[in-house]
Amino acid sequence: MTDPVTGDEAPVGPSANPSAETAQPTEAVLPGETAQPGEVTLARLAARVRSVTPARIFTGRAGVTGYRTETQLTLRADHAAARDAVAATMELDQPPLAALAETFRMFTVASSAGDRREYLHRPDLGRRFAPTAREQIAAACPRGADLQIVVGDGLSARAVAAQVPALLPLLVAGATQRGWSVGRPFAVTNCRVGILNDIGELLDPGAVVLLIGERPGLATAESLSAYLAWRPRPGHTDAERNLVANIHARGIAAPAAAHRILELAAALRAAGASGVAVKEPDAPALEPAPALESAPALEPAPDRPARAVGGRPG
Repeated sequence: MTDPVTGDEAPVGPSANPSAETAQPTEAVLPGETAQPGEVTLARLAARVRSVTPARIFTGRAGVTGYRTETQLTLRADHAAARDAVAATMELDQPPLAALAETFRMFTVASSAGDRREYLHRPDLGRRFAPTAREQIAAACPRGADLQIVVGDGLSARAVAAQVPALLPLLVAGATQRGWSVGRPFAVTNCRVGILNDIGELLDPGAVVLLIGERPGLATAESLSAYLAWRPRPGHTDAERNLVANIHARGIAAPAAAHRILELAAALRAAGASGVAVKEPDAPALEPAPALESAPALEPAPDRPARAVGGRPG
């Protein structure tokens, strides 16, 4: 039996040759196809798709529906990394955040979630500051800044450690160049997106940027989001917020993310509002994929486990 994705011989039944599990995809063609230079075969189409996405598609199979050994091992490793990222804690006094915290005089406060377990089971507690945190913020941060930047661990402290050291200096420098006053940055542990409302109530800034770790997926555990809100207040919802997501090595790089965040903050200032009524200026359009000369029809693929993707930390 020929694998329609790779052109390899797929094992059938319990007596199949187990060595087929580790066979690598080839540039073979389907029966009856002729591989002419530049012609699109199913194997070449699969290779092109794999080159533009980390999703586990067109990776070949072992048996009727199983992943090959290499794919299965990387899947398990990525799943373990995602679980570790959710459980990890954000430490400003440890590299790589220590130097950043010293430069910007950052400090750490906590949400109302007492620990990581409670944070995961009670999302509502991550949306409010602990009473002692409110006092600390009020004493340390000036009110009424044009831009207030806050760092939250969210569901991936690993994302914060990977992206914030490059992103935060760019945001502060860019805001200063625009003539905006920037509030003292601080970090929030066990943080959810809804804490934006408490920040607005406490400090009354114009725009608030919350840099927060996204829910880890099987493609990356280091993806950061930037949520923006204009004068947030208790009762505001996601409808009053804007978002720049997928900030990571294989997504939006720090310089591009800083530019988009600052441009969006400027749009919020101009509109005096945030959320669904404000669109991101010059939002990058998706480039169309190169045209295929003669793409063959794909046969239905066997059922595969769904790929988890990054998402919002509430």
